[in-house]
Amino acid sequence: MKNGYLTVALTKGRLADKTLELFEKAGIRMDEMHDRDTRKLIFVNEEQKLRFFLAKGPDVPTYVEYGAADIGVAGSDIIMEEKRRVYEVLDLGFGKCRMCVAGPAETGDLLKHHEMIRVATKYPNIAREYFYNQKHQTVDIIKLNGSVELGPIVGLSDVIVDIVETGSTLRENELEVLEVVCPLSARMIVNQVSMQMDTERIRKLIAKLREVG
Repeated sequence: MKNGYLTVALTKGRLADKTLELFEKAGIRMDEMHDRDTRKLIFVNEEQKLRFFLAKGPDVPTYVEYGAADIGVAGSDIIMEEKRRVYEVLDLGFGKCRMCVAGPAETGDLLKHHEMIRVATKYPNIAREYFYNQKHQTVDIIKLNGSVELGPIVGLSDVIVDIVETGSTLRENELEVLEVVCPLSARMIVNQVSMQMDTERIRKLIAKLREVG
């Protein structure tokens, strides 16, 4: 907390829109943030001593861990992948989807028999945790930044680990969900020092959001 303000980092895009809706339901307005043409980077609610800024998903836990933001909202996929030292305090209940292992139907047997396979993913830490620690299966993990569905199609990998919402992209490319790694949703995280220094205020905010969520 700087100068009496609580600073909140929001994930750009749909998650920010949904989070702002939730804050508004809780009586915290930030009208300027709805202006798509604004060049502002920091938005201040003077009345409630709150500052907001938008960041790319993977950066939100970093801002929170280092105290540049007291509070952050990001998808649980990002929080799990980034492995930052933060407190996860609230499941906001939106942005729901699943982290899955997907691939051509015939690769299901390779998973069942714990064979050595190649896994393409944007989430190497989540993939490693799942295969090594939960399934006890040795795999070769290949980090990709773009469309991971290409992995099995062009022969780079046997399967992928990725977020699945509707599954339509998988179906269009003759891939299917083979295993569900975990459910995902938007979560609120808090800086560890902020939680100790401004416990009451942060707890009140969490309680308000839980009430209206």
